[in-house]
Amino acid sequence: MQTKTFAILGGGICGLSTAIALRNIGIRAEVYESAPQFRPLGAGLLLAANAMRSFQKIGIAEKIAARGRLLPRFFIFDDRGKVITAADATAIGKKYGLHNFAIHRADLHEALAAELDPAQLHTGKRATGFSKNGARTVVQFEDGSTIETDYLLAAEGIHSAIRRQLLPDAGPRYAGYTCWRAVVDAGPVSQDFASETWGAAGRFGIVPLAGNRIYWFAVVNAPQNDRAMRDFRVADLQRLFGKFHAPVSQILARTRDEDLIWNDIIDLQPLPRFAFGNILLLGDAAHATTPNMGQGACQAIEDAAILADELVKSQDPEAAFAAFEKRRLKRTRFIVENSWSLGKVAQWEKPLLVFLRNNLLRLVPERLNERQLRAVLTTDF
Repeated sequence: MQTKTFAILGGGICGLSTAIALRNIGIRAEVYESAPQFRPLGAGLLLAANAMRSFQKIGIAEKIAARGRLLPRFFIFDDRGKVITAADATAIGKKYGLHNFAIHRADLHEALAAELDPAQLHTGKRATGFSKNGARTVVQFEDGSTIETDYLLAAEGIHSAIRRQLLPDAGPRYAGYTCWRAVVDAGPVSQDFASETWGAAGRFGIVPLAGNRIYWFAVVNAPQNDRAMRDFRVADLQRLFGKFHAPVSQILARTRDEDLIWNDIIDLQPLPRFAFGNILLLGDAAHATTPNMGQGACQAIEDAAILADELVKSQDPEAAFAAFEKRRLKRTRFIVENSWSLGKVAQWEKPLLVFLRNNLLRLVPERLNERQLRAVLTTDF
């Protein structure tokens, strides 16, 4: 029987997945979300085999799969539509489990929230810091309220107030490029695979979703928080990407200005630790990564499965937090560093470098691609 209290800050993918994982081992955690309501937002995402295996361990993989779409292939093209590299998701799935699974972020969030007791979900609670009351932790919220808990799980994202207090020198870093996203009705556009197109102008990604929708993203190099980028409209993106192969122009033509979601791409340099006694950093609060490997949400979901695994093994949650840290530091550092490096190469602009990159990637042996993929998709459970 649970005698100690657990609080989770953040009601996103990481926080909700963690609450579900803990519920399944007999721990009820109260979830405190900064937004005024649990309103599904965002665009699309790809869940790789390691994320789906984590959901399987948590016990909800089938419910998540029912809301998304399995894409049999993934391609990287040049701006003329010539293949740079390709992956057979069906073959990968036979080795590692369900792979290249696309889902709207809002659909995933709804599925996760539906698993929990509404009474344990608290909105309008943006944490501003914490203090100690003996062995317990007191969390202060922006609205002036506080809670006191035995164990605190900080999953409130890259701008985590808890991490900022624990590690004041560990702040977000700008990757050097900015991104627009949208989800649109596919209409006559027919594509049954996920893709990215790499050109000197930038990158354009296309991910078909369930319900005849397409999630797309466009990435260009830019100064941080650039006003011109912030004010971009669909017409500006059409000007930049208008010479890219089909169906890029067709997809942009189906996009309204109000559909656009814009943000600079940032991450966290790998942290030296995640566990601080009875406080644990999770998800983007611990290891925010650039999206170049599609592993941000995947690693957050892994966190939930592995934390529950360690809590089952140990009678002492603080010992479980330390064991979690030991399992996750090297793994997440690998993801963050490799995603950062991949993004730099993918964003090359000089035509000669772009030409050399594309042709060198075409020459990479399949066995090397398989080895790199295995390092990403293999979990330790």
